[in-house]
Amino acid sequence: MLAVTLVLPAYNEAEQLEDTVNKTINALKNITDSFEIILAEDGSTDGTDQIAEALAKKYRFVQHLHSDCRLGRGGSLKRAFRQSTGKVLAYIDVDLSTDMSHLKELVDAVSVDDFDIATGSRMLPQSNVKRPVKRSIASACFNVLIRLLLKSRLYDHQCGFKSFKRESLFKLIDDIKDEGWFWDTELLVLAQKRGYRVKEFPVRWQQCARTRVHLISDVIGMGRQIIRMWLQSCTLCMRK
Repeated sequence: MLAVTLVLPAYNEAEQLEDTVNKTINALKNITDSFEIILAEDGSTDGTDQIAEALAKKYRFVQHLHSDCRLGRGGSLKRAFRQSTGKVLAYIDVDLSTDMSHLKELVDAVSVDDFDIATGSRMLPQSNVKRPVKRSIASACFNVLIRLLLKSRLYDHQCGFKSFKRESLFKLIDDIKDEGWFWDTELLVLAQKRGYRVKEFPVRWQQCARTRVHLISDVIGMGRQIIRMWLQSCTLCMRK
């Protein structure tokens, strides 16, 4: 079994996919000589699929998973992890908003420090973050709601920089209902409720010019998911 599987979820990333893959390869080579990269290409329409396929042919350790229709962020990740072979599973955003200098810490948290899950955080005092004020406020409000309503002890649930023990993730993956942007949050909330060890560490993060987050529609969508999970928690408490 390979040491590390790193998934790059990609939708219409033709401009930067090849550069990201090359940077990811260089970073992983400094961490382990046993790894694979899965390009979870989610119904792209800008030629990302052709670039991903070319990269898979160029590198024996790169795999391209194509979907004709949109699966969503969570759906793409779930599919990719199910086809992975690594002991340590991880994913990072293609735009590399999180500085790649943190990749070793992300992998070591699970492989060396024995955490079940590790996640980069933009919300800790030591984090170095550059992004528009509106998005900072929206993110802060979202994370406060998760802490208040869903009883999470974490400060940032949506940073696209996470790693997992294989066995820990696969005990959770079938219970995650959301297949969109809320997938990360639902996973982290479930993991804490089941007593898994989660490491949250500060990162250097800078929002890229092109972002896949649509502030209003995504906030509404994730708000609905928060209410769904909160209602589920209330129902369970009533049954007890």
